[in-house]
Amino acid sequence: MSGIYIHIPFCKQACHYCNFHFSTSLKHKQVLINAIKSELKLRKEESNKPIQTLYFGGGTPSILGVEELNEIIYTVYDNYKVIDNPEITLEANPDDLSEKYIKELSQKYFNRLSIGIQSFFDQDLKLMNRAHNAREAHIALHMALDYFENISIDLIYGIQDQTDEMWLKNLEKAISYKVPHISSYALTVEPKTTLASFIEKEVVKDVDDDQAQRQFNMMIKALENEDYVHYEISNFGKEGYFSRNNSAYWQQKHYLGIGPSAHSYNGKQRFWNISNNMRYMRSISEGKLPISIENLSQKDQYNEYIMTGLRTIWGVSADEIQHRFGDKFVSYFKKGVSKYVQEHLIYEDENVYNVTRNGRFLADGIAAGLFMI
Repeated sequence: MSGIYIHIPFCKQACHYCNFHFSTSLKHKQVLINAIKSELKLRKEESNKPIQTLYFGGGTPSILGVEELNEIIYTVYDNYKVIDNPEITLEANPDDLSEKYIKELSQKYFNRLSIGIQSFFDQDLKLMNRAHNAREAHIALHMALDYFENISIDLIYGIQDQTDEMWLKNLEKAISYKVPHISSYALTVEPKTTLASFIEKEVVKDVDDDQAQRQFNMMIKALENEDYVHYEISNFGKEGYFSRNNSAYWQQKHYLGIGPSAHSYNGKQRFWNISNNMRYMRSISEGKLPISIENLSQKDQYNEYIMTGLRTIWGVSADEIQHRFGDKFVSYFKKGVSKYVQEHLIYEDENVYNVTRNGRFLADGIAAGLFMI
């Protein structure tokens, strides 16, 4: 088990684009924390290797106090083997990051912050219904850099009415802080979100794929010029600052997901917890794991390897396909991939296949075209 992901399902308010599981009510916060600790104890036998990363996601984990977060970390250390100097990350919103809070986070366990900036423009933040404003984003970053070296920030591109000039200024501001890691995602319209409803009712415009692709390419140029490595389609890091937690996902290492809606993976199965806080807490209180299980066929495992590999600088190895899946799968892959090589969307180097610069924005679609159905 390479890492543990902890899902904290609370937020101050709902962002218009978000379809993650969360609640804006903190009424049962301590009961939920206790349930997370109990789930960690119930599942300790699933891990037979030392934990290398611990990641608090959500939701908004920074809605919890430092001692509440440490309660959970104590439980991990009491029940699991943990390597020396694991990567321990907290996702945080700028409006939660007072100097006192940041300082307390840095004093014991946490060594990495992932800050949800999304944009340095109030216009964008209001459209997305973020809980912070641009001024709070700048203040939080200034303070965080006094206490943390390993900081990642999130940015969103392809936002309605976000001009290319605005996007370039977002990138310039992010670069000026010299943070060692930037994660950036295109605004997507998820079903049953407020954003989807607004678009359907023509309250706001639909997202523009051409704008998103153009701004994606602007981002690659700007960040690679500053020596950021584009190591995964949505992630850029300085050497030595790639997310160890997320890299483990993309390299298909095993991980444990704790908390409502959290997912786990052991190589041959995926597990996911129920996306309901009350039912999750009730089940855990009865000593039962509220988990659904999907057994992954060899075809499923192959398709996942193709999807994750093409999104990263590590690519897809034909030798690895041969080793893991055999002649049938490697022949299928090589037959399918030749089309994308001819179109200059994929290149091959020593039997490892990666997307070209022109293929990066299309990586997920290319992978789908290589899936075995």
